[in-house]
Amino acid sequence: MLSLILLCRSGFEKECAAEIASVAGEGGIAGFPRTKEGTGFLEYPLTNEHNAVELARSLDFCSLIFARQGFVTFSTITDLPEKDKLTSIMTAIKAFLAENSGMAIPQSVLVESPDTAEIEGLKAFTTSFMHPLTRAMDNLRKGKKSDAVNRLHVFFSDYSKVFIGISRATFSSPWACGIPRLRFPKNSPSRSTLKLDEAFSALLTPEENQKFLAPSMKAIDLGAAPGGWTFQFVARQILVQAIDNGPMDKSLMNTGLVEHLREDGFTYRPRKPVDWMVCDMVEQPSRVANLAALWLREEHCRHLVVNLKLPMKKRYDEVRLCLGIIANQSGHDDKLIIRCKQLYHDRDEVTCFASIGPKG
Repeated sequence: MLSLILLCRSGFEKECAAEIASVAGEGGIAGFPRTKEGTGFLEYPLTNEHNAVELARSLDFCSLIFARQGFVTFSTITDLPEKDKLTSIMTAIKAFLAENSGMAIPQSVLVESPDTAEIEGLKAFTTSFMHPLTRAMDNLRKGKKSDAVNRLHVFFSDYSKVFIGISRATFSSPWACGIPRLRFPKNSPSRSTLKLDEAFSALLTPEENQKFLAPSMKAIDLGAAPGGWTFQFVARQILVQAIDNGPMDKSLMNTGLVEHLREDGFTYRPRKPVDWMVCDMVEQPSRVANLAALWLREEHCRHLVVNLKLPMKKRYDEVRLCLGIIANQSGHDDKLIIRCKQLYHDRDEVTCFASIGPKG
């Protein structure tokens, strides 16, 4: 029996399960979630027949909100030996490749584990295991055709159990566990800067990053103080209007790229359209969603990123409600791009990117 494995933030397993059940059901993929709160992942066994490779090519795990990473299993080993785990894992990989004789050997391999502190030392083990596995896969590829389309996943839920699977490289996160390696800039005024940095990496394509974040563009940061999100625009030489009644970081103001306006972020409107609006204000998520829809509808900005702070209960329902508000009230119909993710640097919130597509 094949399964889907989804990695998520600890405590959000139920939301992740509700989402994949909805998405899989719409795609005619029958299954049921197995979840345990606090584990940081879920297993979704499939009850109908599927080919692992074809299923991996049809499921876009990147489009899921609460899953950081996802793949389709082709082997589950529940009794890994204490020593020489590599032999058992490589045997399963070779058997899968033999069954799919027309398939080249994947170039990309990720070794992953849950993002929790529940099992001491597991994360360090998986990091160290990457080297021997990579070497074994390199030896397996010698003289054979390699595959850039599919990605191999080796996911340890504990020291003795491993899920081995596959995903389409463009439909899964390129980072192990779906967690990007970002460094906190020493001169940033707050750690919230990592949220927007990750949003640009996870929610925009490399081409969009280059096109949408060009120097001399203009951005508005609602609720900006002390300037964590403003910092990301300044680092890209983008002009920023920082809207907040609170004080802004002096070093940011000294760059000459920031104008600080002491106004209410919910009532402020620009005189002329800008390229970007971003908002990380602590407010009811539906109110922020309505604000985002208004900015798009009145074309005050072309792109935006907003954080939606989630309630304690019915969090998946609240996200769907807010995304519906943005989609239905923006006034741009099929021209609107919306992507939403619970990022690694998010807590009880999700981050939403929206963009008005080209005219015509």
